[in-house]
Amino acid sequence: MSSPDEIRRCVDPLTAATTTIPHPKDPRVSLRQIKPGNRGYLYVNSHPAGCTAVVDQMWQQTPDPARAGEGPGPVALVIGSSAGYGLAATLVGLRTHRMRGLGIAFEAPETERRTAGAGWYRTARTAELAAEAGADFAFLNGDAFSDGIKDEAADLLAARFGTIDLLVYSIAAPRRTDPLTGAVHHSVIKPLGTDYRAKTLVFDDNAPQIGELHLPAADEAEREATVQVMGGADWQLWIDALQSRDLLADGFRTVALSYVGSEITAPVYRAGTIGAAKQHLEDTARALDTRLGDTGHAHTVVAGAAVTQASTAIPSIALYTSILHRVTGDSWQTPVDQAATLWNQLTGDTAPDVDDQGRIRLDDWEMNPEVQAAVRTAWDRADTDTIAAAADTDWFREQVGRLYGWHVPGVDYETPAETTVPWPARAGLEVTTHSS
Repeated sequence: MSSPDEIRRCVDPLTAATTTIPHPKDPRVSLRQIKPGNRGYLYVNSHPAGCTAVVDQMWQQTPDPARAGEGPGPVALVIGSSAGYGLAATLVGLRTHRMRGLGIAFEAPETERRTAGAGWYRTARTAELAAEAGADFAFLNGDAFSDGIKDEAADLLAARFGTIDLLVYSIAAPRRTDPLTGAVHHSVIKPLGTDYRAKTLVFDDNAPQIGELHLPAADEAEREATVQVMGGADWQLWIDALQSRDLLADGFRTVALSYVGSEITAPVYRAGTIGAAKQHLEDTARALDTRLGDTGHAHTVVAGAAVTQASTAIPSIALYTSILHRVTGDSWQTPVDQAATLWNQLTGDTAPDVDDQGRIRLDDWEMNPEVQAAVRTAWDRADTDTIAAAADTDWFREQVGRLYGWHVPGVDYETPAETTVPWPARAGLEVTTHSS
């Protein structure tokens, strides 16, 4: 779940202006000449045609739907369906496994000065592809942390499907309002115990540079706030809400996306505030699995590294991911690749790859000891003079742009674009935009 307003306040609005151009034939259509409006890894404006092209490419990367047989697929609820692994899981589920159900995202609409959020345009295209494939799937736009969206989703699922087979939880957010207390918690990205100093990747006049980062250690209040935002509390509330309505089918499964990563980034990730939240998420999975008993299962899913809107905000991850991509080459696993593997395990096509902590692992390609040794060697040697050879920095920067629909081959960025795209609705399901 993205939070565009949080991001947009960090960027100089003067670099993000859009120009509205009247359509020569249809005055109802609003064309805009769009500029990215980016500073570093943060983009204010998204490009609708670029976002559409990215979704189309991901759709084509999903496995052949003929492999999944015939008949209706599972009923699923995907929370965080507009970006990252949630988007990948949605596309694979729709095309390969004939998934039915509901996706939830939190995306900003178009304003007079800004385009809609990238996830808004991605969702619009995903809905079109789902309709073309004959999928019975709809989308809600709203704060998944709120009771209102939980109630609305439960109403829609109960009316249309009766029960659901699968819940995929894939949310990364900067803040959360606890619906039980009304307290607003803000997550932080900090180490625990001691300060963190490490290399970081920056771009100076579009040239990759190695900088040094210093982060002070988090205090207990910051650690706890991050756990409240990114841990398992909201996931459990979703299960509570659905179970209270008898919406969980026999054999129900739920998974929440997580990450472990390398010892290189551990001080600011797994051993930091985010790691504390991920540990809470994993503890929640085990508690939910016990509670579901013979009627279902709950797991966290440890995915491999990816360039996402959430990951670009984590210090040192850009440099690490750029080096990892250079080291892995053709063995790099995209979110679609990993989502396809996950779906095969969830549907029983292959046995679940579960570790001794009950986590489904999709990161074996990243955590291979030889890969990690090569990444460590490159990391230790990397400086501004050698970074271009040690890491795929151009690839990383292009991947960040693609998150917002930029740097996509075949897209004409000089032509004014239609930016007014409605949130998708499906016949038979009354889908609305619900504000938190």
